[in-house]
Amino acid sequence: MTALLLDPWIWLAAACALAALEILAPGYILLGFGLSAAAMAGVAALAGGALAETPRLALWLLAVWAALALAAWWGLTRAFGRPSRGRSAGERDINDFDNSL
Repeated sequence: MTALLLDPWIWLAAACALAALEILAPGYILLGFGLSAAAMAGVAALAGGALAETPRLALWLLAVWAALALAAWWGLTRAFGRPSRGRSAGERDINDFDNSL
């Protein structure tokens, strides 16, 4: 398990898969995980050998990935706003039936 988490290609494959799934289920959630997986590919590529002797490495890498995903989601919602949740109860639509005429 730890050897897989140190392989940057695994992280890049996960980033591509999550970005592709974001197309099917938009909402910035999977895109945040994908961006953080791409960042983890960089971490694994730059410090893979130095991290190999760290105790409980898999837990640390997954914790860093989760923190990066949270930061990416926060940044995406700040940059693009929250996804639409439909109209609120007070808004009128042009197609609403109005019997006042």
